[in-house]
Amino acid sequence: MAKTPTHVAVAVITREGGDVLIARRPDHLHQGGKWEFPGGKVESGEPVLEALQREMTEELGVTARRFLPLIRIHYAYTDKDVLLDVWQVADLVGEPNGREGQPIAWVSPELLSEYSFPEANLPIITAVCLPRVLLVTGEPEQDRSQFLRQLEAALRGGIRLVQLRAKTLDPAQFFELARRATELCHRYRAKILVNADPDVAVKVNADGVHLSSLRLNQLSARPLPRGKLVSASVHSERELLKAQSVGVDFAIAAPVNPTKTHPCAQSLGWDEFQRLAELASVPLFALGGMRAEQLVEACQKGGQGIAVLGAIWSAVDGANAAMSIIAAQDRAWVAV
Repeated sequence: MAKTPTHVAVAVITREGGDVLIARRPDHLHQGGKWEFPGGKVESGEPVLEALQREMTEELGVTARRFLPLIRIHYAYTDKDVLLDVWQVADLVGEPNGREGQPIAWVSPELLSEYSFPEANLPIITAVCLPRVLLVTGEPEQDRSQFLRQLEAALRGGIRLVQLRAKTLDPAQFFELARRATELCHRYRAKILVNADPDVAVKVNADGVHLSSLRLNQLSARPLPRGKLVSASVHSERELLKAQSVGVDFAIAAPVNPTKTHPCAQSLGWDEFQRLAELASVPLFALGGMRAEQLVEACQKGGQGIAVLGAIWSAVDGANAAMSIIAAQDRAWVAV
């Protein structure tokens, strides 16, 4: 018989500059001595945001005015099952302090991996470090300089996560474009994943690799070491479970809506996306007909955010289009 998981409300609290608040668990507790994101058990019948406010008050002496769902993680330890219900928190009232004697620390997201966390918390770190909008590039034309100008426009607009997709290029052409695109992304402190053989990612110093469903199904293990990102396209529950079994950091569910590029593909719809997000133990992006209004929907359905192609790549002003889409996440916050 399946065990009923312990429902835990978790707060990802950030301050100006982007640092994240973490606390050290007392030694006598489950997973004691490790660092964690603040939160605690949701009591029977208690709304999750009420539980989160209560836990923040008891642990840190603060409350918050706005919340944004980040990720829900089902995890089975040897001695207990947990459901981590994770929310980003904003507009704090009060100054956090360890009211139960626990050490607390403000840490840059990029340095969170240097702290020892419970295993179930690791996907939270990934989600914290990922933006809400991912750009999938369009196919390059003959003029590679124009491709790079389009990419730079999106980067100027705030895009900080890119998947380089260029299926029409031969390997040598792709390699050269990947090298130049990686240099450009790093100039803007953005991360880039190449939709290609994992070796290409290493050779051009990209931040990781994106696995097509075909490449994913040929793998039995993670193709790159930790420290590099691995993502995968998934179109079903089976592919999502396969992606998680090989150790991806995040996945892209597609197509959620009908698209011009794949008019014959069966779309998932938002209900199925929500079901996959609930099953996922990694952040999940929605792809397929994504525009600004869909970012709110994706967050509310439990996703990390959206993967965008045409709405930015085909825009007359890619920088402005990117800014407008990224700004839409403000409408997904829940005010209390």
